[in-house]
Amino acid sequence: MKKTLLLLPLLFTISTFAQEIGDDKWGSWHMYFGTNKVSEKLSIHTEAQLRYYENGKNFNQLLLRTGLNYHINPNAIATFGYGYISTDPTFEDFRAFGDILLDDSKISEHRIFEQFILKNTVGQFKFEHRYRLEQRFINDKDFGDKDTQHRARYRLQVTLPLTDIFFLNLYDEIFLNLQDNVYGQNRLYGALGVNVTENLSVQAGYLKNHFPTANFDRLQIGVFYNPDLRKKKKE
Repeated sequence: MKKTLLLLPLLFTISTFAQEIGDDKWGSWHMYFGTNKVSEKLSIHTEAQLRYYENGKNFNQLLLRTGLNYHINPNAIATFGYGYISTDPTFEDFRAFGDILLDDSKISEHRIFEQFILKNTVGQFKFEHRYRLEQRFINDKDFGDKDTQHRARYRLQVTLPLTDIFFLNLYDEIFLNLQDNVYGQNRLYGALGVNVTENLSVQAGYLKNHFPTANFDRLQIGVFYNPDLRKKKKE
């Protein structure tokens, strides 16, 4: 367990080396995640994220994602899903085309993903390993460019219950491109969580998002709602 816990700060140190701050603003990500149980083995993943270059303003990205989860057992879940992402990349990089400054650039992306989650517990620590493959179909609306990219992601998440209500959540996730420039990005996250009800929790925390030449600071607030949609059996 000690070796596993040491992996998070090690990855953080590697990804921080020789990088510059991407901007002087702290952005924010506002997120909703849902696992909606529809049968003993199946559930539907629902997700929506609004990301801002500044705290609650200056739109950066909208991400909508859904998928079908197959629960192999309580500690193993396989998912096949789809995501739509709309991005405005112009806060830090205004691109010029001829004499026109493109300050309203938009990039849209349709994404298919395959995912596998493994869970285990060591003492009070709850570990989650998430493996994800993505096929990304990207369209730059300004220049008419279309591109297809493939990416692999691995996330190690550790949750530590503090009480029945409060918990800590930490993760490190690395993104690897399956084409040129293999290293894509790394995300290091830490948050305090609150169990509001049995199937509803809220997390508030901080994300350090590292790219090959820059890093960004992001505040995060996430709502996690996991209802059981199966019809209750009549007594």
